[in-house]
Amino acid sequence: MPTSNRSFAALIAASLLALPVAGCGPSYVRGSEVEGLDDAAMSTGIDRRDMEQLLHENLKSLMSSPVARQWAADGSRPTLAIYPLANETSEHIDSQLMALLSDVETFMVNSQLVTVVSVERQMQMIAEIEKQHGGGFDRNNIAEYNRQLGSRYYLTGKVFTADERAAGERRVQYFMFMQLIEVATSAVLWQNKAAFTKALIQN
Repeated sequence: MPTSNRSFAALIAASLLALPVAGCGPSYVRGSEVEGLDDAAMSTGIDRRDMEQLLHENLKSLMSSPVARQWAADGSRPTLAIYPLANETSEHIDSQLMALLSDVETFMVNSQLVTVVSVERQMQMIAEIEKQHGGGFDRNNIAEYNRQLGSRYYLTGKVFTADERAAGERRVQYFMFMQLIEVATSAVLWQNKAAFTKALIQN
């Protein structure tokens, strides 16, 4: 079945399940209970699954970069800090982006190429610094955070979109841009932009 038809079928199936039945109201379902529900995009908005795909592509690029190969060769395991990805979309995904930090932390720890600053401890320390300055997390203060963390490198990035509309159809491209920066020199040692597209197509 073509992708658009399969998506439409999954949407119809989900809608039917949500219809009130005599004596019953809407019910929650699992993807395993509705064929294709896990595969279909329910909107053109970015969701957790999309972000995981973008993150996976970026981390795969990082692992194949010259700097990661150098880490593997010299076995130095330098200290790495990980910062939240900035949300430059119009969607309310800040909490989902924060949740991705634990995925990045787990991946980098398991790579055994670097020593990773605990994200939880890092956020506590940043909160304490910003409390002293009367504010919240400020990307402009990352250099100060790194000095206190003693990190040699840090990972940062952003998520942004390009939105196109025409004749009732819509295409949204999501981008996750990530960089690895050396604290001492601010040199960008690696960067990659992963892209993902969602669309609303009229049948």
